[in-house]
Amino acid sequence: MPDQDTTLEARSSVERIVDFLYAEITSMRMLPGTRISETDIARKFGVSRQPVREAFTHLARMDLILVRPRRATEVKKLSIRAIEKSRFVRAAVEAAALREAAKHCDAALGYQLDAALALQKKALVEGDQNLFKQLDYDFHKMICEIGRVPYAFEVVRAEKEKVDRLCVMELAKENRMPLLIEDHEKIAAAIKAGDAEGAVAAGMVHLSRLDEIITTIRINNAAFFDDTE
Repeated sequence: MPDQDTTLEARSSVERIVDFLYAEITSMRMLPGTRISETDIARKFGVSRQPVREAFTHLARMDLILVRPRRATEVKKLSIRAIEKSRFVRAAVEAAALREAAKHCDAALGYQLDAALALQKKALVEGDQNLFKQLDYDFHKMICEIGRVPYAFEVVRAEKEKVDRLCVMELAKENRMPLLIEDHEKIAAAIKAGDAEGAVAAGMVHLSRLDEIITTIRINNAAFFDDTE
């Protein structure tokens, strides 16, 4: 039976490797198609190759890396078909959450939405893109919580993560954060007014912002995409 401390240490190593590679991939510091050496990662973290393999398996399940027998592991390229599937699932779940949020939002919850928007505007003024990204997640999570369907955010988050690499490439553009905040304001206003269909309409416009991003990135960075699978 394995020693408990050894098991915990191994689990910690796996988590650290997953966190590191997740950040590198979703921030686009590791570009799609980049090869990842199991040996190099093991050396970097001072561990055996076993926790690296476990971390790779975890990231593969998240659709972020491609692990193939007897071939180099690499950062998974983007797939238009996968993106379309992800967006369809997210849109369906988020629309349902928005309707529920509009139904259940009261004055106190409306104040929470206003406070969330204030933090986003502060991040905009400070030019803090990393903070804005987290606040964006928090906003969509809050909508699910207001709608009393907190579990819906697990689906939203999982699908959102699959396209975050696209978003990070465009978020740095000067006009991107103000536009997203404007979308959030319209969503919040509809929720606070109890306008379920207005909230859904605003939410779908918000999600559609990705269309232009996909088109632009696909034209300028064709090597990042692979739809041959």
